[in-house]
Amino acid sequence: MMGPPPGAFNKKYMEKPPKSIKELPGFLLRLVKGFFSRLFYIFRLVWDTAPWILFVMLLISVLQGVLPVATAYVASRLINLLTQAIIALENGTTVSFAVIFGTLLLQFATIFSHSILSHINTVVTRVSGEKVTNYVKTMIMKKAKTVDLKSFDKPEFYERLENAEREAGMRPIQILHATFTTVSSVISMLSFVAILLAISPAAPLLIIALSVPSAIVSMIYRKKAFSYVRFHSKDRRQLNYYSSLMTNKDMVKEVRIFGLSDLFIVRYGEIFKRYFKGLKGIYIKESVWNIIVSLLSNIVNCLLFLFVAYKVWKGQLQLGDYTLYTGALNSIAAGISALISTTATIYEGTLFIDNLITFMKEKTTILPKTEKPLEVKRHIPHKIELKNLSFKYPGTDRFVIKNMNAVIEAGSTVVLVGLNGAGKTTLIKLITRLYDPTEGEILLDGVNIKEYKVEELYKIFGIIFQDFGKYATTVTENIAFGNVEKAVSMEEVETAAMQSNAADFIEKLPNGFDTALMRYFEENGIELSIGQWQKLSVARAFYGDSDILILDEPTASLDAIAEQEIFNQFDNLRQDKTTIFVSHRLSSATTADNILVIDGGVLAEQGTHKELMDKKGKYYKLFTTQAKRYIETNEGVKKA
Repeated sequence: MMGPPPGAFNKKYMEKPPKSIKELPGFLLRLVKGFFSRLFYIFRLVWDTAPWILFVMLLISVLQGVLPVATAYVASRLINLLTQAIIALENGTTVSFAVIFGTLLLQFATIFSHSILSHINTVVTRVSGEKVTNYVKTMIMKKAKTVDLKSFDKPEFYERLENAEREAGMRPIQILHATFTTVSSVISMLSFVAILLAISPAAPLLIIALSVPSAIVSMIYRKKAFSYVRFHSKDRRQLNYYSSLMTNKDMVKEVRIFGLSDLFIVRYGEIFKRYFKGLKGIYIKESVWNIIVSLLSNIVNCLLFLFVAYKVWKGQLQLGDYTLYTGALNSIAAGISALISTTATIYEGTLFIDNLITFMKEKTTILPKTEKPLEVKRHIPHKIELKNLSFKYPGTDRFVIKNMNAVIEAGSTVVLVGLNGAGKTTLIKLITRLYDPTEGEILLDGVNIKEYKVEELYKIFGIIFQDFGKYATTVTENIAFGNVEKAVSMEEVETAAMQSNAADFIEKLPNGFDTALMRYFEENGIELSIGQWQKLSVARAFYGDSDILILDEPTASLDAIAEQEIFNQFDNLRQDKTTIFVSHRLSSATTADNILVIDGGVLAEQGTHKELMDKKGKYYKLFTTQAKRYIETNEGVKKA
């Protein structure tokens, strides 16, 4: 697997670096504009979570900005007093110890206040971090609820989803914390600049000027690192995929039996090596530039220290003043360094938050097409019409459904027949409006399904998909999920279990209907067989209050007898409901009102079992081939 060419990510994801000095201002302006736009988004997220977080963090940042200056000033004042006391003793006089003692207490007060404030800040960060994380994850889940199913078919959507989920953790609060740390640094630096102006207006300006190259380097390389990580989202997904294959409890059996462990470990290593190579290059180049800039800054700082020391030597400053002014120089230099680093961290963080913003902007197209969507009539038989229906999945050119026309009469039973990949499940997804057709339309009771309220439309369908849900909850909840809008009725749950032939195995479970399933959360959770899970999914369909029953191979994991019993139950219980079956066992089609034979996305034949058998077409060939196989199997069993 080849990775993208070097530098390819620049073209897709990041602002092109300036080619000349003339382009630099515009480049920096765009970076700053994007930075503040994303930062404002984060502030709004935190405000929506809990406004008090912003106010408390702002207050803490102001106090943390003032305390270092107060501490430095008190320390220099104490040194000056002690120096004066020593000189006084040499001259045979004394300085009042009460003044020294008071200053000493003041110094300890500032140190203690800084410690207390630090602990408070830690608590606030942790508490607010949990609240913001919860808010963002809930926001993502609510958004995911509205995202079109077709979005899940696009690789780029998975990139956005992966990035959004990754940033749903502590990233917003980390950025906010770093932002307020920057506020503290700015307050401290401005205070120290005011102190330094007393001896040299040029000193603080020189230090600040030297910070500009470092800031530019950090901004540019953080942008490059972000772009690289984002463009190589596929590599990260592959790393996670191969890693999960080794730890997934459902896959571990096959991985061990086929000896795939070493193969997956090798592939993981190859992908990481390719992924890490580019990232390492970016980190090394950034470090080289930072070392050069840091060397220059330290030389200037050393010269300024000599300047202050010279003034003390000349008697123009006291010894305590040396600690104050050199401390100010150190604080400004360290503050600027921290400011650049923190700002770069904030900038990088806001770039990653852009993933969340992009995900939240994912458009939903499965919406009513009229200003006043219609209500779906409930508890009546429904008629479904397919008119010139065609469909292809997003990002593909192949039509899975091609110009299909058919009518499913109200209250009738229809069976969809065809080989694997013929388009049967896709047709079900179109009828239930999980997807919209590429061409043509679907009518429900004579009205285009796009004119109905989507949520109301979904409620009329009771459906079991091939890949039915297996939920790590109790047996009762697994069945009751068939209709979450009504209070759980144990009587109806038990009835649904009996109708799906699930009651027998449920009674044998340790806690019956209260038994926890799967071992994700409970140590005594029960792992069911695929056939038992399938019976539960059928029970879920029986429990639901639906008008149209759709069964997409609901009995594929059951034996022929169990399957026939369930079909008989459905036939007795459907009570004139429109019913659509998808099944490879064609015995279930013999009593259907209509059979739709789908071949390569095309409606090849339709009619009753007798009509299609008399026609001797595709259905006849499928049915006789399957019947012959059953007969030969039974004869082989008898001879044995």
